[in-house]
Amino acid sequence: MRQLQPGWLLLFAFLLTSPALSAGPWPPGKGKGYYKLYEWWIRFDEHYSSTGELDPNATIGLYNTTIFATHGFSDRLTGVMNLPLFSRSTINNQVSGTRGNIIVPGDEINTIGDAELGIRYALSSPGAKWPVAVGLTLGLPLGEAAGGELGNLQTGDGEFNQLIYAETGTSVQLSKSTQLYSSVMLGVNNRSGGFSDEFRYGMDVGVGLSGSKLWIIGRLQGSESFFNGETAETTTSTSIFSNNAEYLSLGGEINYYLTDRLGLSAGAATAISGRIIAAAPAFSLGIFIDTTR
Repeated sequence: MRQLQPGWLLLFAFLLTSPALSAGPWPPGKGKGYYKLYEWWIRFDEHYSSTGELDPNATIGLYNTTIFATHGFSDRLTGVMNLPLFSRSTINNQVSGTRGNIIVPGDEINTIGDAELGIRYALSSPGAKWPVAVGLTLGLPLGEAAGGELGNLQTGDGEFNQLIYAETGTSVQLSKSTQLYSSVMLGVNNRSGGFSDEFRYGMDVGVGLSGSKLWIIGRLQGSESFFNGETAETTTSTSIFSNNAEYLSLGGEINYYLTDRLGLSAGAATAISGRIIAAAPAFSLGIFIDTTR
């Protein structure tokens, strides 16, 4: 089995963060926004191989402390940011199954992570029944691409990418205290550095209860490779720096408002199928301020 590099975990991180980066087709309004500080983490010892089968690996962990924000620059133009202020990548000791001795020692690095900055523009008028928006998200390679003693720990992928997407959705007031919404997103992620480009898609369904004090959100997201990278035909490693990683993920999030604007969030997501992706759930906990209410 090939050495598994933990850096490709960053691709799995998008399962939880990318839906937030699109944030739906509804603009928050000029001067308003949603601002969150959250912890995100994953730890696993199994992954989907390049053929979609489950393979074991040394136990790997990634832990991010991140600021996420959406802010309305106008009634239609919204800025979006996801910035991992602190990113910790670890790999456990690899121990012999027969003698019990350490074959490869564990390692860790602590750095900043790759950031994502974007803008979203509402094509429809504020208050439209079926709002439509388009957006651009830039992936900024601020993290470490080859850290640790063996150079196999990463908190970033080392490449600059651009995700162009469109999304639409609708919301319905089911009762005085209950609201339902759904949204869909389609996009193309242009990757540099010889990586294959990707087709991205996602769908959210959420319900607001108790007068929108509690929101429960379900999330489906996927990524398919165009197989057009420079090494698409030759690379078989399970690193994030291999081309053609793919996944279908299922996740959820709960947001609870302690006051009109201050609240707590908790989320989880996992790949239900994939290639070159972690076979374990990722989790998040956060605190947020919502000035759109």
